[in-house]
Amino acid sequence: MIAPADLFRLQRLRCSAFCHPATSEFYNILLLEGIGQLSLDFTEYTFSGKIALFTSPYQHLSISSTSDVEVEQLTFHGDFYCIEYHKNEVACNGLLFNNLYSQPFINLKDNELHQVFEKLRVEIEKNEAYSEPVLRTYLQLILAIASRVKRQQQLDAAVAPNPMEKFRELLEQHFLTERSITFYAQEMALSPGAFSRKCRLYFGKSPSQLLQDRVVLEAKKQLHLTHKSIKEVAVALNFDDEHYFSRFFKKHTGVSPTLFREKVGISVVADLSMR
Repeated sequence: MIAPADLFRLQRLRCSAFCHPATSEFYNILLLEGIGQLSLDFTEYTFSGKIALFTSPYQHLSISSTSDVEVEQLTFHGDFYCIEYHKNEVACNGLLFNNLYSQPFINLKDNELHQVFEKLRVEIEKNEAYSEPVLRTYLQLILAIASRVKRQQQLDAAVAPNPMEKFRELLEQHFLTERSITFYAQEMALSPGAFSRKCRLYFGKSPSQLLQDRVVLEAKKQLHLTHKSIKEVAVALNFDDEHYFSRFFKKHTGVSPTLFREKVGISVVADLSMR
């Protein structure tokens, strides 16, 4: 089932459809239940029970399960619903999507999200002329419910402050200018080896992975949310030249900055910033 301009899609697939790493220009919300593993940007996670998984444009996703379970997949393009533009209604950017520091899925204890998916499916099937505002309302409800669950799960997990949270703060402050893991290890008063071990234990990623992911995320933001040229984006991200930046970006996303911008588009936020 495809909604207006192929920007919004709701479908049922089998888990085997996700067995090989794949990317697209769409945001994805997937509901599934089972036991298995998933890989997002080649970081491995295990899951058990009901989950809702969230991926952003040009993230590499693969899923394997102990059985070929059914997957509910909702995909939408940034031109249909810009998560940055709508952040005052539902602040899901950096929480559900583009969250480098936590697992990309939430555990579900009930069928609340499944019920909204089913109502959305009925709405699409019964109306030949799709109403974009209605579809956006359903999508916004899904994101609001999932954001509430995610925040609660984060609160439940935050039993005591962890020293590695300091690395998150340091990375957010310095990723544009400090690309050496030694710098962050010294700031954390740890040897590089101990720093790496603690980082993997807490975030599930190495320090270098997190650093690269943060730079790629910022590149995606600049390409999607601004009208800067590729050269200007490269300069803003502290790359020596745009060719090196383009190679770096393609290595980690599978597409060039130019193709990423062409497929994902430039957000309405970029247009508003120029007024």
